[in-house]
Amino acid sequence: MNRSLRRTSGLAAFALAASMGLAACSSDDAGDTAGNSPSTSEMSSSASASGDAMDAGADTFGPGCSQIPADGAGSFNGMATEPVATAASANPLLKTLVAAVGEAGLGDTLNSADGITVFAPTDDAFAAIPKKTLNAVLADKKTLTKILTYHVVPGQLSPDQLAGTHQTLEGEDLTVNGSGEDFTVGSDDAAVLCGNIPTANATVYVIDSVLMP
Repeated sequence: MNRSLRRTSGLAAFALAASMGLAACSSDDAGDTAGNSPSTSEMSSSASASGDAMDAGADTFGPGCSQIPADGAGSFNGMATEPVATAASANPLLKTLVAAVGEAGLGDTLNSADGITVFAPTDDAFAAIPKKTLNAVLADKKTLTKILTYHVVPGQLSPDQLAGTHQTLEGEDLTVNGSGEDFTVGSDDAAVLCGNIPTANATVYVIDSVLMP
């Protein structure tokens, strides 16, 4: 509970820095922004032609992995064939994150990145933030971009590389603690719910809190 209060107050501080008079923005265009990458159907066809059985979820871990669809675009196999923003747009746990990425105009940037690690807050993580505060942050592109890029680290980090301090795309350092299949991220100790999810250009770790720079 204390961790949740710290996280909420951190977001409130960012919202106060933004213009509180801005209207809450719509997320209707988020899917379009996230989906601007070229299709990777050729990759899927090639894999099928080779006869190799694809099991992109074989090395994932964490209690939240059971909530990932077993098949379709939002499954482990489906996400593995798409760049990260497009892959996330098909995942039912990450709708608010995808909307935020769309509002910040970061879909193409993330999709075209050459090897990144993304710490992806769930819809429940965003829902823990007071609606007025969240709307104010979503309406301030500069603040939103700062927060979102704080969730991205260069390089595709495997679980054995995850613990330690990493410089984010936002520019500040982010510390991950833990080992094996038990990790926390950032000063608020966001828990990894489902880790080591592969996409075409990123490794994703789904977390239960929104990280604040």
